Amino acid sequence: MQVLVRDNNVEQALRVLKKKLQREGVFREMKRRRAYEKPSEKKTREKAEAVRRARKLARKQAQREGLLPAPKPRDAATKRGGPNTRPVAKAPV
Repeated sequence: MQVLVRDNNVEQALRVLKKKLQREGVFREMKRRRAYEKPSEKKTREKAEAVRRARKLARKQAQREGLLPAPKPRDAATKRGGPNTRPVAKAPV
């Protein structure tokens, strides 16, 4: 994995690296490997993950076929703050 540092902006490069690691599932894997996982627990977890993947695939397929409504598009404000974000007060003119 490679991250480029532009204009000596290490903070931005770290954010990009963290996002890439998150997408790849590295943090989830590290958390899972902290303690021993019994074979029965592993089997249960893997089965639950498979069910989750299958449901997600079926949901996306149903949306493509028009059986379910498509998810609402998320705008930039929703991504940043979410519904509980306070509005920014503008300076009086």
